[in-house]
Amino acid sequence: MSPARGAEGTGGPGPGGPGPAPVLIDTHAHLDSGRFRSDLEGVLERAFRAGVARIVTVGADEPSSRRAVEIAARHPGVFATVGVHPHEAARWGPRSAEALEALVSEGPVVAVGEAGLDFYRDLSPRPVQERVFREQVRLARRLGLPLVVHDRDAHDDVLRILAEERAGETAPVVMHCFSGGPALAQVCAQRGYYLSVAGPVTFANARRTLDTARAIPLERLLLETDCPYLAPEPHRGGRNEPAFLVEVARRVAELWGLELWELARLTTQNACRAFGLPQP
Repeated sequence: MSPARGAEGTGGPGPGGPGPAPVLIDTHAHLDSGRFRSDLEGVLERAFRAGVARIVTVGADEPSSRRAVEIAARHPGVFATVGVHPHEAARWGPRSAEALEALVSEGPVVAVGEAGLDFYRDLSPRPVQERVFREQVRLARRLGLPLVVHDRDAHDDVLRILAEERAGETAPVVMHCFSGGPALAQVCAQRGYYLSVAGPVTFANARRTLDTARAIPLERLLLETDCPYLAPEPHRGGRNEPAFLVEVARRVAELWGLELWELARLTTQNACRAFGLPQP
C-alpha cells in the first residue's frame, strides 16, 4: 500500500500524545538501496501506518536516479530526485546532465540532487567534486527545480559555490542532514535555505547536533531519515526506514517544547513548500 493512501490526518490522539495524528514527510530516503529490495512494499506500508504520508527518494548517480524515478512512478506518495552524489562525481560524463534532465519527464521528480561536496571521505577528487556540483546547481536553475545539497566537512566551499552559482534564486535549496553547527545554520537560514534534521538528533552523545536543531528557524526546518543509513534510537545500528521518522520528529518536538502533532504540521508544510509537494 502506498504511504499516501489513508494518511490524511483524521484527528484524534496521535502516537506523541493528545492532538491530531501527526502527518510527516520524509524528505530524504534512498528507497532504491539494495537493503530494501526484498521488502519495499512492507517498508512503505509501515511508513503509512506511522503517519509518513510523503517520501522523497533520492538519486545518488545516474542508475540510482533512474531507480528512484521508477519507484516513485509506481508508488503514489513517493517522489524522486535525480542527481550525482560527490562520492560518484568521478563518474560524471559529458552527457550526464542531459541524462538526468531526461529522467525529469519520466516520473514525479521534485528536485536535483543529492549534489555537493564530501571532503571527509574524498572518494572523488575535490576539483571534480566542485565541477560536478556546479553543473548540478546550474541544472537545477535551468529546470527551476529545488537543489538537495550534501555537505560534509566542506562548509565554506559549499556555501561559496552556492553563492557564486546563485543557487536558490529560482527554486529552494535544501541542506540535507545538516551538520554545519548552529552558526552556519543561521547563515543558511538567512539565505533562505531549508535545513534537514535526521537520526543523529536522537543519539545520546549528540550535544552539538541538538544545539544545531534548536538554531534552525522552525519555518526552515525539515525532517528526514536518510534511510537505510543513520537509524535513530532505539533502532540505532540497524537498517533505517521511513517509519522511523517518528522518532526524529518526537525528539525535535521535545527540543522545541512542542507537541508531536504541532512539529509534524510545521515540518510537513515546510516540506511541501520546499519541494512543491501536494499537501497530505
